[in-house]
Amino acid sequence: MATTDDGTRTTFLEEVRSAVTPHASLLVLGVLGLMIAFITSYTGAFHHPRPTDVPFGVVAPARVSGELVGKLDRLPGSPLDPRAVPSERAARARLADRTLDGALIVDPRGRTDRLLVAGGGGASLAQAVELVVRSAEKAERRTVRTVDVAPADPGDSRSLSSFYLVVGWCVGGYLCAAILAISAGARPSNGHRAVIRLAALGLYAIAAGLAGTLIVGPVLGALPGTFFGLWGLGALIVFAVGATTLACQALLGIIGIGLAILLIVILGNPSAGGAYPYPMLPPFWRAIGPALPPGAGTWAARSLAYFRGSAVTGPLLVLSAWAVGGTLITLARSIFRTKGGTPS
Repeated sequence: MATTDDGTRTTFLEEVRSAVTPHASLLVLGVLGLMIAFITSYTGAFHHPRPTDVPFGVVAPARVSGELVGKLDRLPGSPLDPRAVPSERAARARLADRTLDGALIVDPRGRTDRLLVAGGGGASLAQAVELVVRSAEKAERRTVRTVDVAPADPGDSRSLSSFYLVVGWCVGGYLCAAILAISAGARPSNGHRAVIRLAALGLYAIAAGLAGTLIVGPVLGALPGTFFGLWGLGALIVFAVGATTLACQALLGIIGIGLAILLIVILGNPSAGGAYPYPMLPPFWRAIGPALPPGAGTWAARSLAYFRGSAVTGPLLVLSAWAVGGTLITLARSIFRTKGGTPS
């Protein structure tokens, strides 16, 4: 038994109920669920990385090309998705536009072939492809020499700077949105306030994009690429993630923060193709990665840094869809609440 300030005696169970409300209990259970999901998602994505169906070109004389493609296609575990390519020039072009992740150039006059890879697209993938091809060539009593046609910058260890940059932008986006909403209640109470918050988020996104680009570029020299291209990408990523977070909060209140964390951190980060590019991930994470902001952002950042902006249209459309969708949901929910008679 315990005694309150007014002299009333309460039981221990009543004290527990007073200290931990049902609402707080539900939130704690939600946090436990997010923790379990975090462990499951990251461990599931990273515990056994291996290449699967990596887009791969084969440049070889016509008399051996079909047979070689067939052999590579039948390798155990299906690590490669090989296809014949007419010339080395065509293979390099497809590596540059990111439709291939590797290419084997067969020398019909000798026993040493060349393997073309693009380390800027992910060092772990380039190394995995090299291991697979070396093993296959050894079985044919041939050797291979690796040529990196799009190497990572010396200041970009294992081509991870783009991933960490995008993760930082994503964290900034959902934290800014959460602060804007929680500072005056988890749900925007009217359309005017929602517009103001979105405008503030837009200004923050521009500043955050500039700050991140300055840090990885002029300050640290960690990532090459066009300064204004990366700045614009960063602003779009931050606004897309922030608008999505505001939309989640407009729909669900404080629980929306958990939903944003689930989408961006728990599902988005391990499927982003950062430490392990898409062909190294299990099917579920490979499927969802390109559709989430971290994955779209990482792909676009690497394309800007190492592939002259190739293959960025799709990722930019994905990010734009999150930005526009989050904005429309936030505004629509706020206006609907106001028209429904909710006090402002």
